[in-house]
Amino acid sequence: MKSKMYRRFRTLLIANRGEIACRVIRTARAMGLRTVAVYSEADRDALHVAMADSAVLLGPARARDSYLNIDAVIDAARKTGAEAIHPGYGFLSENAEFAEACAKAGIVFVGPTAEMMTAMGSKSGSKALMEKAGVPLVPGYHGDAQDEATLGGAAETVGFPVLVKASAGGGGRGMRVVRSKEELGPAIVSAKREAKAAFGDDRMLIEKYVDNPRHIEVQIIGDSHGNLLSLFERECTLQRRHQKVIEEAPSPTLNARQREAVCEAARKAAGAVNYVGAGTIEFVSDGKDVFFIEMNTRLQVEHPVTELITGIDLVEWQLRVAFGEKLPLTQDQIRLNGHAIEARVYAENPQKNFMPSVGGIRTWRTPPEGDGLRIDTGYRGGDAVSPYYDAMLAKVIAWAPTRDIAIDKLNRALEETDVRGIVTNIPFLSALVTHPKVRSNHIDTGFIERELKNLTDTSPQPSDLELCAAVAAILVEEQKASGAGARSPWQNFGWQPVGRRQRIFSFRQGQDGEHQVTLHYGGGTPTLSVGKHEVGLAFAPADSGFHMTLDGVKSYVASVVEGHELYLRTRNGRFDLHWVDPFGGESEEQVGDDKIVAPLPGTVVALLAQEGAKLEKGAAILTLEVMKMEQTLRAPYAGILRKLKCKVGDIVGEGVELAEVEKAS
Repeated sequence: MKSKMYRRFRTLLIANRGEIACRVIRTARAMGLRTVAVYSEADRDALHVAMADSAVLLGPARARDSYLNIDAVIDAARKTGAEAIHPGYGFLSENAEFAEACAKAGIVFVGPTAEMMTAMGSKSGSKALMEKAGVPLVPGYHGDAQDEATLGGAAETVGFPVLVKASAGGGGRGMRVVRSKEELGPAIVSAKREAKAAFGDDRMLIEKYVDNPRHIEVQIIGDSHGNLLSLFERECTLQRRHQKVIEEAPSPTLNARQREAVCEAARKAAGAVNYVGAGTIEFVSDGKDVFFIEMNTRLQVEHPVTELITGIDLVEWQLRVAFGEKLPLTQDQIRLNGHAIEARVYAENPQKNFMPSVGGIRTWRTPPEGDGLRIDTGYRGGDAVSPYYDAMLAKVIAWAPTRDIAIDKLNRALEETDVRGIVTNIPFLSALVTHPKVRSNHIDTGFIERELKNLTDTSPQPSDLELCAAVAAILVEEQKASGAGARSPWQNFGWQPVGRRQRIFSFRQGQDGEHQVTLHYGGGTPTLSVGKHEVGLAFAPADSGFHMTLDGVKSYVASVVEGHELYLRTRNGRFDLHWVDPFGGESEEQVGDDKIVAPLPGTVVALLAQEGAKLEKGAAILTLEVMKMEQTLRAPYAGILRKLKCKVGDIVGEGVELAEVEKAS
């Protein structure tokens, strides 16, 4: 292999966006380095741009025109005097062509060499290398031939179910579980198309699909002096669509003997190419044996859990390796301390099949970091979530001496996180980490799919507490509107010229019926009536909400009031309520589920039915690529496809009607 450039540098360009760009900037600045951000037109006002010392526009919003444009990234480094580039993860992080371009430009690439990347970054290539080295593999096909007949024959030889998997992939993209010969052809076509869009490479491999598997990975890092270390393992079994959702370290599945065995296997795998840099060796377990599945030649999304149990800043170590330094510790000096667990917060709607959510973030509140709590994010209030990139907003990570306490701490942090303006998976994450089977570690990679209904049915009905809190939230807003120096009647409930009065409030949750609350005030302590119950009320504004004493019990309520829309977070959970206009001026457009419209901005990548075709309910009509993931739109009922209002390649906006289906009589 060619020798790689290692030297101390002063200016670092981060070829990425979002939370990983912000995370790298924090460590680089702590090390005294000057930082350079790059951005697309969609990210002009992004947090990572604001955090860096300087920033360079790469191009239009689409990743292939900006973050994946190698020439533009190299040119940005030249313009700003950046001597090194950190690729983060995703985008160009495992692109050997990019690593080679950096070398040719005399720029230090913070990662392995292009040769190492080619050898280990390709799922097919790494499997061949591991097979030669004697590392146990999942049965499958990882050859060069990519025609449908070869892939189909390999699948039949391995035996269904199989996993069709992008060789250059990651994050669940370009991956399909195929359980029969009939499903194979369409799955290959779809996976290839998605892989090409996400990675620019549509090569596939076939693996035997291990039912009820567990996903375990080992963090490794090597320097240019021949030192190669493993930093324990992570459990990444809780996944959806092959995308990790919750990660923890160490794995609660392994005992000390198994831990040492899998870490030794990981060092052996990385040592096969004399690996330099940070990387991850991934394994799948069927409960008895552990099989190598791939290596990621980059930093992983879930690296913070390893940092919290080892006390090691992996980005700092990456930069020190890039300087040409030796790793600061030896293998026997690395200690495992406590347990860490991470949840990925996404802009997506779990109750609508995890459809990505885009728009402006109106409210962004997270609990303070410290005491074992860490929050990595690339967003803040006022930012926009774009349809062009991955939907991850933040990672909430908790550390504690034991797994149970770490889970409790993570759940408390999720419960105290409020994001408004877009839909997030936060309630889903909270339901997941508190599930009894997650607590007891009785899980596999199919757990979320099996428990999906229970995990997404997380909308509690408002109780008297929430209805009374809704009234208090409105009154708090009316106090604010009265002006800082003025006094409103609502600031002193005893104010009343004559007698005692009442005010009626009506609230609705979703399309449910109305809930009515009556406020009684004047001439004494104000009270609220909900149904036949009458309770005393007192409240005082507080940071991001108010303190409310209801029937003698004081509690904090987080609140956001936007016109007639109310968001409340009480001890019972999160609630979205609509304050019904007391003057009857409401006119809300109801959008039917039967419209075949684009749920988000996206690109039409496939038409799956022809005009005039008879459709069964649920039949596939077309496929959109949204946020680098494919979304298939289906017939809402049995009928006839009267008209297709789009073609392959069309870029469509949210709400645009794409097809017309006539319901069967």
